[in-house]
Amino acid sequence: MNETPHDLSSARTLWELAARRAAVTPDRPVLLQAGRRLTFGELRARAERVAAGLYGMGVRPGTVVAWQLPTRIETALLSFALARLGAVQSPVIPFYRDREVGFALRESKAEFFAVPGVWRGHDHTEMARRLGAKGVFEAYDTLPDGDPSVLPPPPAEGTSVRWIYWTSGTTSDPKGVLHTDRSLIAGGSCLAHALRLTPDDVGSVAFPYAHIAGPDYTVMLLLYGFPAVMFEHFALPDALAEYRRHGVTVAGGSTAFYSLFLAEQRRRPGAKVIPTLRLLAGGGAPKPPELYHAVTREMGVRLTHGYGMTEVPMITMGDPEDTDGNLATTEGRPPAGMEIRITDGEIRLRGEAVCQGYLDPAQTAAAFDADGFLRTGDLGHLTESGHLVLTGRLKDVIIRKGENISAKEIEDLLAAHPAVADSAVVGLPDAERGELVCAVVEQPPGAAGLTLPELVSFLRAQGLSVHKLPERLEVVDALPRNDTLRKVLKYKLRERFSAPPP
Repeated sequence: MNETPHDLSSARTLWELAARRAAVTPDRPVLLQAGRRLTFGELRARAERVAAGLYGMGVRPGTVVAWQLPTRIETALLSFALARLGAVQSPVIPFYRDREVGFALRESKAEFFAVPGVWRGHDHTEMARRLGAKGVFEAYDTLPDGDPSVLPPPPAEGTSVRWIYWTSGTTSDPKGVLHTDRSLIAGGSCLAHALRLTPDDVGSVAFPYAHIAGPDYTVMLLLYGFPAVMFEHFALPDALAEYRRHGVTVAGGSTAFYSLFLAEQRRRPGAKVIPTLRLLAGGGAPKPPELYHAVTREMGVRLTHGYGMTEVPMITMGDPEDTDGNLATTEGRPPAGMEIRITDGEIRLRGEAVCQGYLDPAQTAAAFDADGFLRTGDLGHLTESGHLVLTGRLKDVIIRKGENISAKEIEDLLAAHPAVADSAVVGLPDAERGELVCAVVEQPPGAAGLTLPELVSFLRAQGLSVHKLPERLEVVDALPRNDTLRKVLKYKLRERFSAPPP
């Protein structure tokens, strides 16, 4: 058997994809963590034993199993065991607590709940019991085990809903996003083929495996047959030793990860912080062009950025062989099968990687237009070459005296200021203007204090229109971020700074 990545992407289910990869390269590693090594063959064999153990507990095809587990080899094994059974999985980010976890358990009607026990000082088992979760079991070092001969045949089709992912709950409850095996394979295939990876590459999973990026990345490993280093807890510079030990060639996660790696490189000018690294890749948040140029210039690697969301894990992705101009200013191009329509500036999507909707039918009805395109809430446009340019969020447009202002445009310009490590521009209520433009800035260590007149002067010199200039500046020690891909939580900034300054 000598199947190519494009042949493997035709697999109907995730389990079929894993089994076909194991048949092609059973002895090649797929996951590396803390001195441990799991091969593709072992992934298939051990996941079947875990599936048999789960079957003995009462898990059947269609059973809803929630899991709130850290990024570990055992988590991947449990997830593939559930895929082998054809159960419905509801992954929950391990940093979520009572409100989000309780909501996910109730809405998904989970019949079993896998937890890590006490993890990073939090007793997940006690929380699960406090929330009245059903079928609670710990799955950290030890997993259920059984004889695979008792198992029913694996699922034969991949178009049934077998995944419930959760959007980040901010000021309202999270939404349960419905995915199929085929939608996840389609998303992962887009990522894999766009990055032009080879079996000689070594990747890294430095984000929560329970995030939608988990299957996205795993599909890529299965298609191309290369391994990834897993990080249960990612922090720099501590994690650098593992990147170097395993010779990681592809790293990233999101814009915040690029900034973290760049900061480490700046502490070691003249020597590559990860000698084998050749590509940073990710998505999840806008990428300022200046950050792209700084990474490629100072780290000596390519940077490809993409666009995805929980509802559509991969929409577009940058190509390492594209021009610097396109890689710096766009999110790449969509793969075959992903239709992008721009309606009144909003990006709408249709294709196999698009979710089936939400647990709440009313949310599903509101999310899709009459032609079956998903409304993303993101604003953008397509270039003549088919590259997608993001210009902001529908909810992130500041309306000042009736004029629409893109927060992203101002943030991209601020990224070039030497006294700005990161920024978030938000609209704050104002009786006279409707909204005023507020720049919230996080400064790099040792930077001189920043003033509003200095900031405005800089933006003027960059050519920003007068009506878009910030009228308020707030300097913070750290911008509030979520615990998955470290997106800035702008709603917290609006809440904090909506009151008039003293």
